[in-house]
Amino acid sequence: QVQLVESGGGLVQAGGSLRLSCAASGRFFSNYAMGWFRQAPGKEREFVAHISPNGGSSSYADYVKARFIISRDNARNTVYLQMYSLKPEDTAVYYCKAVYWSGGYYYPNFDFASWGQGTQVTVSS
Repeated sequence: QVQLVESGGGLVQAGGSLRLSCAASGRFFSNYAMGWFRQAPGKEREFVAHISPNGGSSSYADYVKARFIISRDNARNTVYLQMYSLKPEDTAVYYCKAVYWSGGYYYPNFDFASWGQGTQVTVSS
């Protein structure tokens, strides 16, 4: 059973930075595109960023573009999300997940692991 374990969240002031990590257990991590999603209280889970299996390409939601950077280390089975210039509206639980692309959007790919427990990011104003 492949598991995803997110870490690195916390409380930060607006304008600050955080780096999230997501470690995957099991094999075949490098076969999958990975992504980050987030869910704020009372809202649906939304896409944040994706990275291709070899790390050669990535994409971002408009609301984080130019502020967040996604990367991965396949030797460590880990995907990262570096977040800069954080805003109060970035407050959410952040989740990593394998993703697939369809019709212009990225969706969770449940061929590789279920949702992890997420990591809470809180940005104070």
